[in-house]
Amino acid sequence: MAGLTRELMALRVARELRDGMVVNLGIGIPTLVSNYLPPDHGVLLQAENGILGYGAIRDEGGFDPNLINAGGQRIVLRPGASFFHTSDSFGMIRGGHVDVAILGALEVSARGDLANWSIPERGGGSIGGGMDLAVGVRRLIVAMEHTTHDGRPRILERCSYPLTARACVDLLVTNLAVIEVTADGLLLREVAPGVTPEKVEAATAAPLVRSPDLREMAL
Repeated sequence: MAGLTRELMALRVARELRDGMVVNLGIGIPTLVSNYLPPDHGVLLQAENGILGYGAIRDEGGFDPNLINAGGQRIVLRPGASFFHTSDSFGMIRGGHVDVAILGALEVSARGDLANWSIPERGGGSIGGGMDLAVGVRRLIVAMEHTTHDGRPRILERCSYPLTARACVDLLVTNLAVIEVTADGLLLREVAPGVTPEKVEAATAAPLVRSPDLREMAL
């Protein structure tokens, strides 16, 4: 489906981050966000395997197993970065010391329920640290494709896949739109360039409320 590329989704998510925030990036599209923060940014990226203060994903050079994020990707360290035990890392998450988590999703419900770890028909799957992040951070942003490869909506009235956590998602950034989860439902805030609100609504299996200041994404 037309709309933003994975890279442009990551760029749009990066616009939500502010200096001083401690931010955890999930696997998939979220990992790309680190590549779109300005060079002089003051965002502290945190990884479950025990790193605080890393930078962009490294795409060249030798492999150092000590310099990887929780997804096994090579990373660049920023000045002042620190290492610690993974149990301390999860202590940060569970203790509410991580401001924002950016995660991928299989499905999100109208009330902000998150399903991102298991597709029952395929079997297997592991919830990993997703549940800790979903309930432990102060704000949760989901970055994902709006529909599946065969065109089925991922934003539903109710999730059909096993949940990671309930009512935890605050903001959705997809290839088609930016949608805020509010107490009154899903608020359509922005549409991708070249995408109409009607197209977003047709690709969403849950009611959307159009924001009074609905606009096209600025990228």
